[in-house]
Amino acid sequence: SMVLALRRKASIKVRQPLQGIMVPALSSSMKFALESIRPLLLSEVNIKELNIVDGTGAGVLVKKVKPDFKKLGPKFGKAMKQVAAAVQAMSQEDIAELESKGKVTLDATGTPAVIEASDVEIISEDIPGWLVANEGNVTVALDVTVTEELKREGIARDIVNRIQNIRKSRNYDITDKIILIFEVSDITTPVIEAYGEYIGRQVLASAINVSDIEDCESAETL
Repeated sequence: SMVLALRRKASIKVRQPLQGIMVPALSSSMKFALESIRPLLLSEVNIKELNIVDGTGAGVLVKKVKPDFKKLGPKFGKAMKQVAAAVQAMSQEDIAELESKGKVTLDATGTPAVIEASDVEIISEDIPGWLVANEGNVTVALDVTVTEELKREGIARDIVNRIQNIRKSRNYDITDKIILIFEVSDITTPVIEAYGEYIGRQVLASAINVSDIEDCESAETL
């Protein structure tokens, strides 16, 4: 759901394949859980690679901590300002400890202050070409760069979707074979050359050709 939300944020539809996601594993059990759902996750969000990084992704993901003054006020009273300043000055190591252990002890102008995960909001900054989301102790970074190759694969998936809808609108039987003829196009012709076999397999096309189409009553616009 976090990856799908990032797709919506970037206005990238799910049929458009993307290269990868990066998820920091805070423990061995979390890493095992991510590995166990790898095929399902990649299929559901249409991503090619899942990169599970150790710890909090230090060196890759930059995180910041935002104090929750409604929590810190009653907890620390008059010392809240000093505690909030210590929270905002937390290092990446401090943030990693807070995420993994659920609490961290900070030095608030000479006074130790125990900060719990519920006292703050941890935010990951977006990195160039990626979007980042946090939910609880889970962080996901999505590579939103659409290369020319990924774009062509996305167009191929769009073509399959459109043809399947045409088959349905024409009441074709699920086993009916079809022949496809595509108009010459700078957009679709390279896609047919690269993904013609995939398209044909998905829509049960026994042949796919590219040529000029003139006055064809059964022609459809994709």
